Amino acid sequence: MPKVSSVVVPYATYLRVYEPLAAFPDRERDHWTRYARRPERPSYQDELRRSLADLLPTPPIAVPVQESGDAFVLEVDGVVCVCPWRTRLRGWQALQELSGELPKPVLDAMLPPVVRRQATMDYERWLVRNPDCRPWIRTATWQVPLNWFVLVSDEERRYEKGTAEVPPMLRYRTPMVQARRRVARALRTLKDTVEEGPLIDGLVDVGRWLEEFHPRSVVELDYGGLVHTLSAGALEDDHSAADVAAGIEALRRGDGAAAGEAYGRLVERWRTVRDRRSAN
Repeated sequence: MPKVSSVVVPYATYLRVYEPLAAFPDRERDHWTRYARRPERPSYQDELRRSLADLLPTPPIAVPVQESGDAFVLEVDGVVCVCPWRTRLRGWQALQELSGELPKPVLDAMLPPVVRRQATMDYERWLVRNPDCRPWIRTATWQVPLNWFVLVSDEERRYEKGTAEVPPMLRYRTPMVQARRRVARALRTLKDTVEEGPLIDGLVDVGRWLEEFHPRSVVELDYGGLVHTLSAGALEDDHSAADVAAGIEALRRGDGAAAGEAYGRLVERWRTVRDRRSAN
């Protein structure tokens, strides 16, 4: 049986914001400045492995006791930007969402009620001291939410097939100002052409989240571990951001047929992923 430290953890996708060092308070900026100089830094797989390892003890550790001091680091045009993990904060938030995603018997078996209650009380006390907190990373499982694709364009897509030593990779990166502009344009079109629903609600939510960050930040949409569940051909042919953009543009022109075709391509592509989820 492989060790937790060596197993590949699939299924999760990510929306990240990398902020320039200037966006952080002095003390935190000093920490990230030193951190960015490290020759080696952990990956998103390392973060997931640590989280899974916390679930092994009895009782399980629902949320890390200490906040992570790790981050993802990116240099853009000579400017160092960091995306703090904030694993503890995201753990609290994910715990709140679990109650609506899992049947109670399954949730109780995985995380006993007493563990969840303690974590909730810890989070409420922490929020009193940190009322303006927000994560730099959003996570989804077995999917990329359609509203995430609104933030990026097909020209920003980067796909690498991978090798025996290096896993495949599919991601998009875009400047924050561009992501915000796309959200605003898409919302105007959707509100004028379709009824209120999950797509509009999700886009409003992600747009508000983006407003919390420095305007010179970078937004990254990363397929993460989901690439391990899809074939090379499926990844090569995946141009979901282009289909979302085409659908919204068709709605703006009043071309319902073209919008339907774009939506159909998305449904067909992601049906394969949903089928794999059901099989597991």
